[in-house]
Amino acid sequence: MAQPATPQPASTVVLVRPDAGGGFEIFMNRRPDKMDVYAGIYVFPGGRVENNDGSPQMLRLTQGLTAAQAQQKLGGELGAELCLAHWVAAVRELFEEAGIYFLVSPNGALSGSASEELPRRLAEKRSALQEGTVEFSSLLAAENLCCDLARLTYFYHRITPEHYPVRFDTRPQQTPLHISEEVSESLWISAAAALERSQSGNFPMMPPTVSVLRTLADHGSWNALTQAFHL
Repeated sequence: MAQPATPQPASTVVLVRPDAGGGFEIFMNRRPDKMDVYAGIYVFPGGRVENNDGSPQMLRLTQGLTAAQAQQKLGGELGAELCLAHWVAAVRELFEEAGIYFLVSPNGALSGSASEELPRRLAEKRSALQEGTVEFSSLLAAENLCCDLARLTYFYHRITPEHYPVRFDTRPQQTPLHISEEVSESLWISAAAALERSQSGNFPMMPPTVSVLRTLADHGSWNALTQAFHL
């Protein structure tokens, strides 16, 4: 019998926004049909933790969370630097896949002029980051930016079931991209609607994604969600 694949450290980001009726919507992507793994599956933005995510250079470019605090949130099973790298991976993957960036200047919020110019410059550099021709730390250093890790709230820990060929061990004011190199389409949808579409068979998802949606669907309003997770 073949041994199950070893889970790869990864981070997933659940973007939520309030809707007009007092509820909330969740941002989801569909992977391209020609992808080698999980083609056509609806997912949250995210991916594996890369070596550079936990490098000393990268970790110096973070604000809002220390390595010790990250380790405490994840339960102390991993080294402190790897724990903080999960947060970095979440910020990087969100930028790569959706064009959303949680970044600040080393001294805090960006100035008005910097805020106006930054989206254009980052959009030009995003493809290079996604293609692996530039490291995230180098991009941030060139722009004099840091990851704003305080904007991420830790949700929970899930591992892809053993029978899947590739498994992930995940630590889950801008307009997201509708499509990108790793995204064939994206949409905002309520947790209940996503689960209903999944049951109908036309909205394929992985078990950890379904689990997250079920947890979120238990919170029937934006206020209930923000109070439960201190958003």
